[in-house]
Amino acid sequence: MFLRFMAWLRARWLRFLTILGVSAALAAAGCGTLAEKERELTFRIVPGDASWYTGMPPDIQEMTLPVPNGGKPQHIDAWWWPAAAADAPAVLYLHGSRWNLTGQLFRIEQLRDFGFSVLAIDYRGFGKSEGGLPSEDTVYEDARVAWERLTQLQPDPAKRFVYGHSLGGAVAIDLAAHLSTQAAQSGTAVPARGLIVESSFTTLADIARTLSYPWLPVQLLLSQKFDSVDKISRVRMPVLIVHGAVDRFVPSRFSQALYDSASAPKKLLLVDGATHNNSMREGSAQYREALEELFGVGASTARQELPSTGARALHAASDSRRSESLGSAGRVELAR
Repeated sequence: MFLRFMAWLRARWLRFLTILGVSAALAAAGCGTLAEKERELTFRIVPGDASWYTGMPPDIQEMTLPVPNGGKPQHIDAWWWPAAAADAPAVLYLHGSRWNLTGQLFRIEQLRDFGFSVLAIDYRGFGKSEGGLPSEDTVYEDARVAWERLTQLQPDPAKRFVYGHSLGGAVAIDLAAHLSTQAAQSGTAVPARGLIVESSFTTLADIARTLSYPWLPVQLLLSQKFDSVDKISRVRMPVLIVHGAVDRFVPSRFSQALYDSASAPKKLLLVDGATHNNSMREGSAQYREALEELFGVGASTARQELPSTGARALHAASDSRRSESLGSAGRVELAR
């Protein structure tokens, strides 16, 4: 009986911690301290290189980008990995919580294998980027600065894309909504070809309720909103939403809700058997088809090569960190 209770308790540790943490913080801390703890839990930054990182490919160009900081100079780290084809489309890669760029190389490489040149950034406080604990506002600022750099690297708006994974999906949606609003106000075309969102969510409060208890009024306590479900309705560019059907961390129903709120043209790809991190890998064929159908990014622009040593090492090393998928069949919903 005791062992059963302990197993039950371990399975629900996050719910208990959420209730305990919020209660203790409200009782013992000021609002500023509570907001800081919330940001720590939101971004969960792991310092240093990812354990599976084996080094940067030689053709990646590392650079720094200046970001606003109240008049004081501050910079974020960025990687630019140009595709072999000079006229290749370019994508801004926005990662999620925990891991910096060294933990993202496998997914960056997969996007390049799909035919993209990739500009990837670490937000303030991640990796080599300067700054302390990030916030919702600062990651949005960092993404907008990086977008301006992408427009210089790829001058053709029809070949520019925004990609975000997990929490980075919320950052990508905010950027796409911002670009759409600016274009509408100025009466110009949206300066991007499309938005790609993978393994993301509707709002941070919805995720918090999923991990704790539905009846908790978490939306009243959270200062970090990441309200993607509202913002995606303002996006005026084609949207591809991808999710692993067996994602244990962010349920795929959130991507369905994002898809329902987005304007056409749009596509939802649920990768059967895929988890939170491996939809690109396990649903590679379906991913390529979706990119070609919605954006016109086809196999003709992609490099038909095996993953590099670094990516293969990541796949092997990360097996113990994340469950592997059982198959790669995909379910697709398309609206135009």
